[in-house]
Amino acid sequence: MTSNDRLEVFELPAEPVMQPAVTGKSSINVNDDGRVSISWDSNFVRGFSKLYTGPLRPRPVVPPPEYSELPTQFASDTVEDFGPPPDYSETAIKSTKVWRVKLNIVIQVVGSRGDVQPFIAIGKELQQYGHRVRLATHDIFEKFVKDSGLEFYPIGGDPAELMAYMVKNPGLVPALESLRAGEIRRKRIMIREMLHKCWWSCIEPDPVTGRPFVADAIIANPPSFAHVHCAQALSIPVHLIFTMPWSSTKAFPHPLANMNSDDRDKGFKNYVSYGLVNWLTWQGVGDVINNWRRELDLEEVATFEGPHLAEILRVPFTYCWSTALVPRPSDWPAYIDVCGFIFRDSPQYEPPADLQVFLESGPPPIYIGFGSIVVENPERITATIVDAVNAVGARAIISRGWSNLGGARHENIYYIGDCPHEWLFDHVAAVVHHGGAGTTACGLRKSRPTLIVPFFGDQPFWGDMVAATGAGPAPIPHKELTVDALTEGIRYCLSERAATAASAIAAKMDSEAGVRAAVRSFHRNLPSERLECDLCPGQPAVWAFSKNGTNMKLSKIAAEILVADGLIDKKSLTMHAIAPILIENRRWDPITGGASAVMGTATDLSASILGTFYKPVQELQDYHESRKNRPSSSMPSRTTQKFASDLSVENMSTNHEELPNRVGAASSNCSTKTAASTLATPSDHGRGRLLGRMAGSSAKSLGAFVPTALKGMTVDIPLALTEGLRNAPRYYGEKPRDHGPVTDVKSGFTVAGKGFAWGMAEALCDVVVKPYQGMREDGARGAVTGLGKGMANMASKAGCAMFGVLAYPSAGIAKSLHTLIHSRTRKQIATARHGEGMWLRESDQYPGTDKIVTGFQELLKRKKN
Repeated sequence: MTSNDRLEVFELPAEPVMQPAVTGKSSINVNDDGRVSISWDSNFVRGFSKLYTGPLRPRPVVPPPEYSELPTQFASDTVEDFGPPPDYSETAIKSTKVWRVKLNIVIQVVGSRGDVQPFIAIGKELQQYGHRVRLATHDIFEKFVKDSGLEFYPIGGDPAELMAYMVKNPGLVPALESLRAGEIRRKRIMIREMLHKCWWSCIEPDPVTGRPFVADAIIANPPSFAHVHCAQALSIPVHLIFTMPWSSTKAFPHPLANMNSDDRDKGFKNYVSYGLVNWLTWQGVGDVINNWRRELDLEEVATFEGPHLAEILRVPFTYCWSTALVPRPSDWPAYIDVCGFIFRDSPQYEPPADLQVFLESGPPPIYIGFGSIVVENPERITATIVDAVNAVGARAIISRGWSNLGGARHENIYYIGDCPHEWLFDHVAAVVHHGGAGTTACGLRKSRPTLIVPFFGDQPFWGDMVAATGAGPAPIPHKELTVDALTEGIRYCLSERAATAASAIAAKMDSEAGVRAAVRSFHRNLPSERLECDLCPGQPAVWAFSKNGTNMKLSKIAAEILVADGLIDKKSLTMHAIAPILIENRRWDPITGGASAVMGTATDLSASILGTFYKPVQELQDYHESRKNRPSSSMPSRTTQKFASDLSVENMSTNHEELPNRVGAASSNCSTKTAASTLATPSDHGRGRLLGRMAGSSAKSLGAFVPTALKGMTVDIPLALTEGLRNAPRYYGEKPRDHGPVTDVKSGFTVAGKGFAWGMAEALCDVVVKPYQGMREDGARGAVTGLGKGMANMASKAGCAMFGVLAYPSAGIAKSLHTLIHSRTRKQIATARHGEGMWLRESDQYPGTDKIVTGFQELLKRKKN
């Protein structure tokens, strides 16, 4: 039986994750194509799997609630309210588009045009609900975004360069040639640039019109990396949307992982593959992200927490694929939705005369194209395609794409430039492409059998999914693309079996809501009770105000009106956290927790000493690298100067006082070229600044030694032991008591008091209660087991109570000091919000000014009475 005759069935189990049995020793290997092959019997993988599936991993297995009628005010934000799976059909979603609170939403997207396209459709749908939408993506897509009617913010980065790099390094580990050519360092600089500009996209005015903008919510695709961190700095909701699986499941492996194993413990291996891939990815970008987090006055993220923040924080996720192609895994929690493929409105297209003649001169051709993929040898690829088409005796339309495929004129082959797939796929018999999610969706929507030639990323995954449905043959990796393989694949696509399978998928896709379901999922996961201003219906609350026991949530415009009327003082306003995010370093037990804290402190101390020597060298290397990699897009001069300065600093936390206040300015004063040329001119002043930064980085690294040692001994190590003792009962199935987060001095002492009282009480009671409970459930054996649990609880809970008296107040003091010292970002956000509020007030954007003042006075009177 050939691969074309075999339909693989993907099971979607939901039973608890268990570790597989040991069968031998192996290792993790990197294949020639750069993808990671996971050998499941290796010591590393088994050790990692124990950590990844340990007692702190939340594994809800109940599907999400069914969507009722489209809400006219708020959707339920209670993700624990489980029910049957949602109904994503067109008939289940009403046409009314009403949402009470109108938000500023920034959509952050990194990727190709195909990655940006679904978010344009989402942005346009959000606009119909009254939201203001800004799409932050690569500069090259500015016209594409603006032509759709959305606001645009440039985040830098070159998608063509990223594509070329990904083709040469399709997996997680870069090729040696890329390391030698310095490509890795350039990509890290590019990521750093995009992180900074993603943050600016949340608080900066429009770079052209100068209209103020501060985000109230963030939508992003995972590769943009900045999403959760920007949301944490602003305390606003974040929602991730993606076209490929990014959440751990037992149903299928991570799209970037090669599974070198048999079918034993398949669900477990699939599940752990997500943790492994995310962990390996974090190793390449984690230090860049943490350096940037320090720029935002945020604390660093621990090595094991960073790769899994989305799952740890239960960030809402919406996946954009059809359940006809990939069913929703049943082990995903309620905040993860699958909404169907997202399509843009079909553009108007008038085909050139020669294309129309070609289509009418014979049977429907085959479409072959690789879109934004940049191949290394386009001539060889073109020759292979032409020979295979001739061998089948078919006709073909070959897309030139970014690789500029082309050859000699042929009566059965037409080379085409840019052409909407929505129009073109109506006129072809089958499609052969790279496996981008958007192209795959468009082809199947048009009932076209599909052959995928994957290059990197999620493309092999989509090839496997299409083959599993019978709508196409097994995918052909681009390095294995031969005339014979392509010929066999095209013949299968032209078969009746492939056409029938593709038509069945298309029929299911026609009933899905797609973009409307995605927007509905976004609304459903918003924290409704914290979202709206108390004085301005429909306006999001961003400020908190308290007077005489009356607490209010105020919008930007309400606060500015009250300040202008002298009813409140601007200094009395504090930031209102719509969706506060707290990232903690979780500890599993006192042994591993204490040991990791000691090692972390020792590592930080060593880095402080060694940084005295290598930080200046990094400054010098970055200075030379930044001079060779100038941003080319036109933007405000202060933006260019800031970015150029950032690129010359490896540790982003250096020279905070030198960073200009970027908030409030509107348009450019000079071009990037002017700023870049100024920076590129050698001068004594430039060299002096470089020497100053080198000396400053060395001194700062050495100066961090004493504070690091003090914090490690008084906060990190005691807190790790305390939290490890608190979580130890999880190992035998008990859930420890949660006394709340420690965010400042007050909460630190509160948690310490609660922890001591409850810890000592439960430590004494469990010695009696647990044996009694065990005896009732399992007789004498249960009593013995209960006695063991009671003794263990007495040790862990009493220890946690005693250590917590020191650890929690110390942690609270440390957090309060951090907040006091690192206030630049909060001031930046406050300035931006005040700026937008004043603009709204001065431009008469809200007609109910008198009602705001009256409502404010009535609330104060109501409290007095």
